[in-house]
Amino acid sequence: MFLRAIGRPLLAKVKQTTGIVGLDVVPNARAVLIDLYSKTLKEIQAVPEDEGYRKAVESFTRHRLNVCKEEEDWEAIEKRLGCGQVEELIEEAQDELTLIGKMIEWDPWGVPDDYECEVIENDAPIPKHVPQHRPGPLPEDFYRTLEGLISDSKTKIPAAATSTDPQLKE
Repeated sequence: MFLRAIGRPLLAKVKQTTGIVGLDVVPNARAVLIDLYSKTLKEIQAVPEDEGYRKAVESFTRHRLNVCKEEEDWEAIEKRLGCGQVEELIEEAQDELTLIGKMIEWDPWGVPDDYECEVIENDAPIPKHVPQHRPGPLPEDFYRTLEGLISDSKTKIPAAATSTDPQLKE
């Protein structure tokens, strides 16, 4: 019993490096994540309940917090969440806390229902270097195949409409 209580933390794998330049190993990553996720859930309470942003943040933060509470090992946390290394998760959580503060400051959900946005139409030509996301022409084979299918279906449809066809009975 004594060895399990004392030996397990000593036998835990120690991460030597993240393999990402500029991202240092956090030895107590699980505790840091639990603290950050708890702070996030407290901060997000300032956002109105019916806002999609709040719902999304609460949902993924609760899930991540539960995983961190259930798992003791950093490897298990990384594997269950599947969102990168725990050090990356720490950076994401810190960024989310910063964003929550900015969202509260900007108050994007405070726009009145009767607010009308000015639409500016600009008929200026689109520069050639800007992609227009329009698909190019389809190959000739496509059109030939399409014509063949259309002509085949025109000849088969009248025959299929007869009530004597045993395949169309319900």
